[in-house]
Amino acid sequence: MTVKPPDFGGKPYRSLDYHLRDRYGEKIYKVSLDGGMTCPNRDGTLGKCGCIFCSEGGSGDFAGDRTHPIHQQIEEQKARLSPKFPATHFIAYFQAYTNTYAPLSYLERIFTEAIEHEDIVGLSIGTRPDCLPDETLDLLSELNKKKPVTVELGLQTIHERTAAFIRRGYKLSCFEDALEKLQERKLETVVHTILGLPGENTENILETMRYLNAHHIDGIKLQLLHVLKHTDLADYYGQTGFHILSEDEYVDLVIHCLEVLSPDITIHRLTGDGPSDLLIAPLWSLKKRSVLNHIHHELKVRDTWQGRLFTE
Repeated sequence: MTVKPPDFGGKPYRSLDYHLRDRYGEKIYKVSLDGGMTCPNRDGTLGKCGCIFCSEGGSGDFAGDRTHPIHQQIEEQKARLSPKFPATHFIAYFQAYTNTYAPLSYLERIFTEAIEHEDIVGLSIGTRPDCLPDETLDLLSELNKKKPVTVELGLQTIHERTAAFIRRGYKLSCFEDALEKLQERKLETVVHTILGLPGENTENILETMRYLNAHHIDGIKLQLLHVLKHTDLADYYGQTGFHILSEDEYVDLVIHCLEVLSPDITIHRLTGDGPSDLLIAPLWSLKKRSVLNHIHHELKVRDTWQGRLFTE
């Protein structure tokens, strides 16, 4: 039979804003921090060049200054946000590089410093599934008893051919093992995916979405592929001119993903905005607010906005 879809504050999906308001009862913003770490894909353990799309900032181009203590970074990021986004409580987001790739004692120190800040209500930790030893998982589990801890895993795609091309550096089985251990410890898990990777079509991307549904993740980031200066992807783009999604193509693809994904999964991101001084393509993505408005307009035009109908 047909059942009424859930109400997510006027949107046909569970947005991060809705999720955080539901949890904390107020508007919550992330402060992006740099824990001073690197990545096994950069330090020679797996490679020295990083993933093919990754900038020198290690996906933390908007993060705090790694030379400053965590408490100071939090205060600086709060000051940067306050003119536009008045808020009183924040999530400490360890974003740059691989944020569990360090000795346990160091991780305990910086994560504890963040979680004990009076204005911080939770931690969000971006990392790789091959950098989650049991002792680190146990630390995160203990911290989760104090304030909510979310672990963000960079998967990007389930397709091994694409994973090899982007130099991800681990097999899908590694992701599955890490996800199982996180779920055993009741740690909220968000998965990063990239839409528009060379060689992937719509069906390939939707296969990734269906796979993540089946593995019962808590949240997902749908990230538009950015070609950034000084990356190997930029060199490949210059050599091949591979197809970059147009705004219309991307909006249509995002809506297909939303239609496939379980309504229980929180949508942490619908697009992304690369640094304007580094972005080569697609330049239309610089107008992030306009892109989000475009997505929501199309959702409203289609039945998706009126309410996804689920059959049981």
